[in-house]
Amino acid sequence: MSIHQVASFAAGQWIAPNSAARAIDCAITGAPFATAGNDTLDVQLMLSYARKTGGAALRQMTFHDRARMLKALALHLREHRQALYDLSFHTGATQTDHLIDIDGGIGTMLVYASKGRREMPDSTVYPDGEVEQLSRNGSFLGQHICTPLQGVAIHINAFNFPVWGMLEKLAPTLLAGVPAIVKPATASCYVTELCVRLIIDSGILPEGAVQLVSGGLGDMLDHLSCQDAVAFTGSAQTALKLRSNPLILQNSTRFTAEADSLNASILGPDATVGTPEFDLFIKEAAQEMTTKAGQKCTAIRRIIVPESATESVIDALSQRLADTLIGDPRAPNTQMGALVSAAQKRDVHAKAALLATECEQVFDGAGNMELASDLAKGAFVPPMLFHCSDPDTATHAHGTEAFGPVSTIMSYRTLDHAIALANKGQGSLVTSLITHDTDIARDVALGSAAYNGRIYINNRDSMAEATGHGAPLPHMTHGGPGRAGGGEELGGIRAVKHYMQRTAIQGSPDMLAKITGQWVPGVAQQPAPAHPFTRRFGELQIGETLHTESREVSLEDIEHFAHFTGDTFYAHMDEAAAARNPFFPGRVAHGYLLLSFAAGLFVEPNEGPVLANTGLDNLRFMKPVVPGDSIKVALTVKQKTKRNDDYGEVRWHVRLTNQDDEPVAEYELLTMVAY
Repeated sequence: MSIHQVASFAAGQWIAPNSAARAIDCAITGAPFATAGNDTLDVQLMLSYARKTGGAALRQMTFHDRARMLKALALHLREHRQALYDLSFHTGATQTDHLIDIDGGIGTMLVYASKGRREMPDSTVYPDGEVEQLSRNGSFLGQHICTPLQGVAIHINAFNFPVWGMLEKLAPTLLAGVPAIVKPATASCYVTELCVRLIIDSGILPEGAVQLVSGGLGDMLDHLSCQDAVAFTGSAQTALKLRSNPLILQNSTRFTAEADSLNASILGPDATVGTPEFDLFIKEAAQEMTTKAGQKCTAIRRIIVPESATESVIDALSQRLADTLIGDPRAPNTQMGALVSAAQKRDVHAKAALLATECEQVFDGAGNMELASDLAKGAFVPPMLFHCSDPDTATHAHGTEAFGPVSTIMSYRTLDHAIALANKGQGSLVTSLITHDTDIARDVALGSAAYNGRIYINNRDSMAEATGHGAPLPHMTHGGPGRAGGGEELGGIRAVKHYMQRTAIQGSPDMLAKITGQWVPGVAQQPAPAHPFTRRFGELQIGETLHTESREVSLEDIEHFAHFTGDTFYAHMDEAAAARNPFFPGRVAHGYLLLSFAAGLFVEPNEGPVLANTGLDNLRFMKPVVPGDSIKVALTVKQKTKRNDDYGEVRWHVRLTNQDDEPVAEYELLTMVAY
């Protein structure tokens, strides 16, 4: 078998490994498989290339441009994923593991592509929050905006997920408009290199958007500025060393870490033997021990169960693990493959030996391994299950992470005791709770939330659709406090904003509108040249306004609406009762009547470019309307967002005023308008 020469991609060029390269063995056979590393990479040139070429190009694109780019890239990778599967077997991963790493990474990129189009504007500026009125009459306003950092993101990834680990960082970074330099762990960097080659060869990204370091970073971190960011996944010890770099500290370079995590799973006291919850608990614990051979930052390391259920859990989990077939990950019937390397195998055995000093090993899955002679030198490790009889005084059980198929069972006396044991991990990515009791769920959530990035609760009601204890989702925070590193790798648009600067912009309404690209109250309204509902998406202009005629609201209108809809609330129907209400002078019009009348005032009834009303936001009623009052409407184009080549979303600011020009209601109307 030829040795893979794992290259780096620096400043637009593929650079082969040199004499300083490190040898990489196949996890399955232990035989030499690849070599990676080049100590002559010009790291300052790479940083400059990213900032000046990649960053400049990305910042010229809108969030929607970048979202479309991510979608195209994800679909391209999906077409070529078989090549990634084939290569990834050599890391010891099974086909099921590939679905988590490769398909999971592609799926994460697609989620960010969708969120970018739906939750961010088609603009280069992200308005963050509402406009703040900083003066009495509204001539001086404030608005927070987010804009891309003008540096580069350094992504230092772990060995266990060579594709997902890269794409889950890359997606929010590129969506933010920031270029990235990716440094995968050397043990599995050959899979990442293939993925980067697919990305570069697609031609979808602008030049300089992504670079790759296969091997060491050299002194790259010594050349970072306040505009750069470092995102690290790995051990807490390495994270501490990197974040302590004097230049990173001096320049306040953004540094996030996703590090060691002694995650826990709690069996609720109600989940006794024979309940669906007990069976679910055993299934998830076994799954987390064996998926990726336990090499997951979210894997269950501490299994916390009621004292009365300890023996039952040991027996049931041991039986489940005994049914797990371990061997060549390329074989279709294999359920658990190898660790990534011989070095990782030695580390897991060393950590397991530490656990054995205070815990009893109650299951050894060595008999599950079906290893042919050519696999004898592979990095295979059987599941190891320990029992800690004194979890209150134990140290290694709460502080030593054997990064493999290793977990420890410990017993609790009360639910408060279970919470205290879970919190002894001093910061976890995730704690799971299996219970059907909502009171138990509330107590655990409130007692442990401060120590966790995520709390996963599952039972018979949600088990059919739940994603599992160890599955980080791009929609939700993936990170954790304390020992877990304190970072947030994912979390929807929160992760994108990590690569942008939040800045307070203060000025007149005109200034804010120009900067944000959306209409702001106080900006002069432009008279519509024709009814806006007759104008196509591309013709409508921000600030364009329709002012309607007035309509009187009569007592007959109020009573008819009440009887027609069934809304006969006393404030609309009983003069004396309404007058006793401190908010009303007497009988008043329904708020929803006002909305209906408003629509009647501004809607153009004939067929035209307006395709659908998709909802309204930020509705508030400001002053009661009594019988005899009149209302009129100002309908203003606030924001436009192109959805596809056929139509776009128009956000209208709708303001209702009475005969004295006093505001009575305000909201934002959303419509889809033909392009």
